[in-house]
Amino acid sequence: MSWKMSEKLMDTIRHYASFPATGVSLRQMVQFGEKPSTGTLFRASQFLAEELPIRLAHRVQELDNLPDGLNEMPSVKKVQAWYAQSFEEITQLPRPQLPKDVRERLMRPSRSGKHAYLPEATPNPSIEEGQYTSHNGGHYVNGLNHKKFSAARRYFAMVDDTGDWPPDLHLYNQKFAQTLHKIKRRHDSVVTTMAQGILEYKRKRQRMQIDHNIQSFLDRFYMSRIGIRMLIGQHIALTDQNHYRDPSYVGIICTKTYVKDLAQEAIENARFVCEDHYGLFEAPKIQLVCNPNLNFMYVPGHLSHMLFETLKNSLRAVVETHGQDKQEFPVTKVIVAEGKEDITIKISDEGGGIPRSAIPLVWTYMYTTVDRTPNLDPDFDKSDFKAPMAGFGYGLPISRLYARYFGGDLKLISMEGYGTDVYLHLNRLSRLTLPSSLRYMKKRLKDLEVSERRQVGDIEATVHPPSPSQQQPVPSSAFSSGSGVRTKDSAL
Repeated sequence: MSWKMSEKLMDTIRHYASFPATGVSLRQMVQFGEKPSTGTLFRASQFLAEELPIRLAHRVQELDNLPDGLNEMPSVKKVQAWYAQSFEEITQLPRPQLPKDVRERLMRPSRSGKHAYLPEATPNPSIEEGQYTSHNGGHYVNGLNHKKFSAARRYFAMVDDTGDWPPDLHLYNQKFAQTLHKIKRRHDSVVTTMAQGILEYKRKRQRMQIDHNIQSFLDRFYMSRIGIRMLIGQHIALTDQNHYRDPSYVGIICTKTYVKDLAQEAIENARFVCEDHYGLFEAPKIQLVCNPNLNFMYVPGHLSHMLFETLKNSLRAVVETHGQDKQEFPVTKVIVAEGKEDITIKISDEGGGIPRSAIPLVWTYMYTTVDRTPNLDPDFDKSDFKAPMAGFGYGLPISRLYARYFGGDLKLISMEGYGTDVYLHLNRLSRLTLPSSLRYMKKRLKDLEVSERRQVGDIEATVHPPSPSQQQPVPSSAFSSGSGVRTKDSAL
């Protein structure tokens, strides 16, 4: 029997959608994950049990309100049902009944004092105020939301882990992680299914391109999806980290992401797809110039996806400009430069370039230079090499969202008749200045202590926000983290 959304569930979704989403920095995720334990993971579960439904509710509501009949497209309806079903599964997950002493212990900070309170997230330098904000005022990207509630309510304190925790806490953590894993798998095909919905809309309306409103919606929708998968993937990885641990990883975040290794892997993957697509004996060569010791803190899955998509575009341009029968193609160059603020990757090809008037269209969803858009396979993004060479017009727009999510950017400069340079700017996140000074912490401590008591003192309220019938509900939470997995499919 297929899942159906009831009116009562939709009322609950509208209630959750009235609250803003909460942003968090990559640095905060790493500080949280340095020493995951049963108590710490339970506090994270409390935050996610509230934060994820809020974000999912925003998406369900916005999908329901799409203009011009887009919300009636079968594939859009399917995506909306996935989000609503995931919302229901999280909000209806049974919560443990904890004795008073456990609740009090969860309220006590770590005795070590290290990272007792996480620093406040700084605004994302790559995103303008309100750029990826839905109409109800909720932000879905890094940087705290200041529109409705005090940021202090979202801070997290390391719990006192000096003793053992009751088995119920561990069982709840496992059950919660399993639920998140199920949700993550369900949403694997959201990108392609949503693309199918846009195709259905364009065919029904007989339109070649989408308008600005739909473009803005897709930017918000996919940026939100990146944030949701960061939250889910990070929590799943932290839960599993106790069983198999890589010292350079904190969840899905790698504290030493070696750029040359990832770039070389992306080059090999892009050349493989190029050879397979065009039936070439050897794809155009790619020269990589990069310091082999260059590393920084990042999510490898995100970087792999961005590099793969941009390299794939360059190789396609080179082959189609010079012809598949050419004996030797011009070499595409990948140059990596290390600055104090950014790590910048420049991809330079001799693929004929793009007309100046067409450059804005490169960032438009469903814009493609391929003559016929391939049939959409909802499973194509679940493995490394099922992705087609081109045809959906999603590679560059979504790659730019990944770059901007962590404070970077993706820019393109083209010389028509010669080639194109793509600049991938990656913010050196580990060097961002966060307001974590002792003076700042002392100033905030009183407010935080009151907030912490409210969060943990009533464990029933922290696991689930108030019901719609309660007046002036204010959701409380503990921790924020983020998503993706170490493979390309999870980055999507």
